[in-house]
Amino acid sequence: MNNKAKGALAFLLILVLTAGFCFLGIHGANDIKLGLDLNGGVSITYQAEKENPTAEQMSDTVYKLQLKAQGYSTEAQVYQEGSNRVNIDIPGATDANAILAELGEPGTLQFADSTGKVYLTGDDVKTATAGMTDDNGTKKYIIELQFKDEGAKKFEEATGANIGKPLYIIYNDNVISAPTVQDKISGGQASITGIQDYEEATRIASTIRIGALPLKLTELRSNVIGATLGQEAISTSLKAGAIGLGLVMLFMIAVYLLPGFAASIALLMYVGLELVLLQAFEVTLTLPGIAGIILSVGMAVDANVIIFTRIKEEIGLGNTVEDSIKAGFAKALSAILDGNITTLIAAAVLYLRGSGSVKGFATTLAIGIVLSLITALFVTRSIMWAFLQLGATDKKLYGVRKDIKTIDFIKFRKIAYVISACVILAGFGFMASNKATIGNLFNYDLDFQGGSSTNVTFNEDMSLEEIDSKVKPIFNDVTGGNASVQASKVAGTNEVIIKTRTLSTEERTKLYKDLADTFKVDEAKVTTENISGAVSVEMKKDAVWAFIIAIFCMLIYIWIRFKDIKFASASVLALTHDVFVTIAFYAALKWAVGSTFIACILTIVGYSINATIVVFDRIRENLADPAKRGDRARCVNEAISQTLTRSINTSLTTFISVLCLYILGVSSIRDFTLPLMVGIVSGAWSSITIAGPLWYDLSAWAEKRRAAKKEAEKAAKKAVKAAKAAK
Repeated sequence: MNNKAKGALAFLLILVLTAGFCFLGIHGANDIKLGLDLNGGVSITYQAEKENPTAEQMSDTVYKLQLKAQGYSTEAQVYQEGSNRVNIDIPGATDANAILAELGEPGTLQFADSTGKVYLTGDDVKTATAGMTDDNGTKKYIIELQFKDEGAKKFEEATGANIGKPLYIIYNDNVISAPTVQDKISGGQASITGIQDYEEATRIASTIRIGALPLKLTELRSNVIGATLGQEAISTSLKAGAIGLGLVMLFMIAVYLLPGFAASIALLMYVGLELVLLQAFEVTLTLPGIAGIILSVGMAVDANVIIFTRIKEEIGLGNTVEDSIKAGFAKALSAILDGNITTLIAAAVLYLRGSGSVKGFATTLAIGIVLSLITALFVTRSIMWAFLQLGATDKKLYGVRKDIKTIDFIKFRKIAYVISACVILAGFGFMASNKATIGNLFNYDLDFQGGSSTNVTFNEDMSLEEIDSKVKPIFNDVTGGNASVQASKVAGTNEVIIKTRTLSTEERTKLYKDLADTFKVDEAKVTTENISGAVSVEMKKDAVWAFIIAIFCMLIYIWIRFKDIKFASASVLALTHDVFVTIAFYAALKWAVGSTFIACILTIVGYSINATIVVFDRIRENLADPAKRGDRARCVNEAISQTLTRSINTSLTTFISVLCLYILGVSSIRDFTLPLMVGIVSGAWSSITIAGPLWYDLSAWAEKRRAAKKEAEKAAKKAVKAAKAAK
């Protein structure tokens, strides 16, 4: 078989695989689990049997139920309703009775022996997670237990007294597991083996995690609720995604010619694989999840842009097309791996430490990163090889990068610092203004600060689109229009649940009258309860800690890879800059701060760190050149100038994707994409004007410190000599 035949066969095989993955992905798209915002689910309300529970008891109950509910979906929402009720919304579910049967009535958890002696309760358990091990090719399912300090002592006593006997784990007087004790266990960690399948392990671990609730609850009501965004949001998002993808592909082909065409095919395969894996891993997709996909698409394009820029440079140096392609992939590898691995570390930490929408974001981001690496480094390369075998060796098909004009970014760095500082300081000024006018630093959404939930039974069935156009304006009129209004339907009824900011008694009276006048509803069938935020204090803490740990892990990785803590420090400072700039816009424009705010900030973090590492990779390469090593300013200026086209093109392609969502999306999606666009622009600005100059200044400062230290040591030695001479 000659080379042309090999190339044709390889190209045909890639096209078939791409078409196959796209077909499977689109054909099974209906099987992707969607969150409450996109598809609705089951809503269950519990009421505490205790007449006047304390705020602490209710808060603890909400948090523990959140852990339990996440066994069904990471996107499940749990929030307090009124003074003694807890509401649980589980996305994607349709059978409320089945959920109720599985969820059960929250009660007590105990660890006891066969005589009935209780050694521990749920309060002694720190966490319980399902896992899987490989024993000589055989999969075994386990539950990893971790106890609190006092619980560890009790567990050691329990296992020591029951070696060879079962230790019963009892939930609401029912034995959920009875593992046989193999040995006395100290240290507060243990594993339960002999589990039948992963589903059973997940169910038991979830039940153990919930522990003993401080309150006994009874089921008050359950409903199947519709999506909060509606079918229109899904269809417009898909349309926007398709248009954005098409525009990105056209851009890549126009700018990078034949390599751009190869990248477009690889990008189609990426999309197909993404859809297939979302189904395979049963990921619950919500707006934050879509953010993770947008970021990973941007990174998939970015990897190709880095490679193609290198190929153009090599062709510009006079190398053959084949040698240029080999060198382009080889030289781009370190920047691509460092950028993707750094973001993957962040995704892993966010998944392990985060909860709710943070987990959903981390899952889609991690899947996307792995796929972007595969498609860029293997699929695009295979297509390029196939083109070469088919005779595509004309340099005009690949483009030639001409001499790069070096811009003196170091000279203008202080101006860039001042501009960024002014934006950030203005943000703090707007926060202070918001505190004085609206009582909070930001315009907190219902997810963060809670509000009022109003149930209205209309005389006719209304679509969510009709509710948006006819009902929401009445609520906006009552609330002043300065806060979000979320609506969802109760399936099979004319009942609609509408959540707003907390309504006063006067506002409720006006609302009921307006609804009765406009829709002739029975005011007696309109009820309003105050609800807590779906993002609990604990979830906020989890998100903050996940963010801090992710930043720390990225800093360590960059420090190790670049062998210079100044690179790591500069990257984290540039990343922090992007977060503060975005937050400044949130404060200035009073954008709603809710659960999507967390996903937006995380998206910007992942995007920013990747762009910065590309610049740092060039600085590192320039420093390795003996002719440039002694001139740090030259190394930085050339590195930024060499990557300037890449920075602009990658930002532009990602911006195009988000802009399409903004233009075609419903209002909730626009509220989400607008801050993302600010973050993309801020990330491009910091990677071009802030990150490299920061490394330069940190290096200069470190050099001055070393010089000052040497001078001090010399002075000390002279003083010692002078003292000896005087004697």
